[in-house]
Amino acid sequence: MKTQQLLQALKEKTWVSLTHEVTKDMAIYQAFNPLGERVLTTLEETGSDNREYTLGTSHGTHVDAPAHFMAGGKILSDISPKERYLPLYVLHLEDKVKEEPGYAVTVDDILAFEKEHGAIPEGAFVAFSSGWYKRIYSQDDFTNTHDGVEVTPGWSVAALEYLSRTRKIAAIGHETLNTDAGPEAAEAGDLVAQRFWLNENKFQVEVMANLDQVPATGGVIMINVLHIKDAVAFPAEVTAVFDA
Repeated sequence: MKTQQLLQALKEKTWVSLTHEVTKDMAIYQAFNPLGERVLTTLEETGSDNREYTLGTSHGTHVDAPAHFMAGGKILSDISPKERYLPLYVLHLEDKVKEEPGYAVTVDDILAFEKEHGAIPEGAFVAFSSGWYKRIYSQDDFTNTHDGVEVTPGWSVAALEYLSRTRKIAAIGHETLNTDAGPEAAEAGDLVAQRFWLNENKFQVEVMANLDQVPATGGVIMINVLHIKDAVAFPAEVTAVFDA
């Protein structure tokens, strides 16, 4: 198939944005300030609208390169476009998270997925759909802090080890600000799952949206991110494409 024919075929598929709109009132990592906006010129004054925005590297839907946690790891510009367009597999665990907001994905969850859908192939992108994205515009709801612990869903280290070393996938994604389930991170006193994954020299996408609208298999994920010199993380435009 010629390239332009391929493009037309893709346009006939279903497209779902997995990207949050960045706003001043969205939930953010505690180290950052909310989105800042400064109007430099207006249409009325100069004939052109120009604005300056300030935001953190982890505002909204964003990519973490390995160097975010790994000395000598890949930075964003080391991840080529071909490495950011991947077959997409989605673990739909929304019901488990409803019952247990601090749920951590287990190896058994992945094995159950593979029993139903077949083995996850090498080089895939695996996303954890928790339904948590619906809380994004409330800091309190998104962090869900009780007695000093963020009760939020995430991945277990064992699950990530299976995906990385047994299945040899390329990248992961989730809807929360951290890779770890909040209670497990609090118990460990560190973001052990996030540290493990990025030290595998593999990237991840955080604060994803609308994963509950994407099928478990058969999709493709497209991740586009601005290239800033030496950046280790930055907001991204992320899209899923799949057969209707």
